[in-house]
Amino acid sequence: MLSSILIIIASTGAALLFLVAVTRIWPHHDRKESNDFTGAVVAVIGTTYAVILAFTLSGVWNNFQEAQANEEQEANALTNVYRIATTLQDPAAQRIQELCARYADNAVNREWPDMKNDQMPAAADEITDQLWQLAGQTQAHATPDAIAAYQLMEELRGLTQYRRLRIMQARERLPVLLWAVLIAGGIITVAAACFFGVSNFRFHLLQVLVLSFLISLVLFAIADIDRPYQGLVIVAPNGFESVAQKLQRRDMTK
Repeated sequence: MLSSILIIIASTGAALLFLVAVTRIWPHHDRKESNDFTGAVVAVIGTTYAVILAFTLSGVWNNFQEAQANEEQEANALTNVYRIATTLQDPAAQRIQELCARYADNAVNREWPDMKNDQMPAAADEITDQLWQLAGQTQAHATPDAIAAYQLMEELRGLTQYRRLRIMQARERLPVLLWAVLIAGGIITVAAACFFGVSNFRFHLLQVLVLSFLISLVLFAIADIDRPYQGLVIVAPNGFESVAQKLQRRDMTK
């Protein structure tokens, strides 16, 4: 958080220093003669950059919402695996329920902290493998529970898919080329605004200050939302916390 604030302050300060340098090298009365041309160029640059920012911010926000929905779907799939296991007349059913409880607890207490520290979660791989083995054994000799065993395999397939999506979403980032476009576009937009010839320097300074601060703030928002499991705005394990609490209450009532 502190580093992000410092970057925003440094970016805004650099823009103001550039305006001061431009004003000293090229006085405002000389620049004022080309204000019409400068205004047309700034309008094109500003509009183009605004569209790029809007699409990028919208894209990372959509990805963030998809990550939230995927977390709920993974938790729901885990709940369904547990519920189906309670209906099975198989010795492995109790073990499947225990693994579901471990999966939820592991997601909340290990995987989410790992993802927040930008580490790839791998602790649940062993649990998932054991669930698949038990589900396969259940389906192999589930004559009275054939439908339930099939549903168990389908829910387990969904659980595995949602977890892989979560890991992919935790790993993916905006490409470096796109970040280069965003940063270069911001620099060009602010620099172009500095070339206006404005007789009131304080007013011009305020305009550049607001513009550079707004662009820096939007870029910070894009960078933060682009990391759905790190940063200020994160996908919380609400679904898994709810599942873990429910399974714990059921275990206590047994």
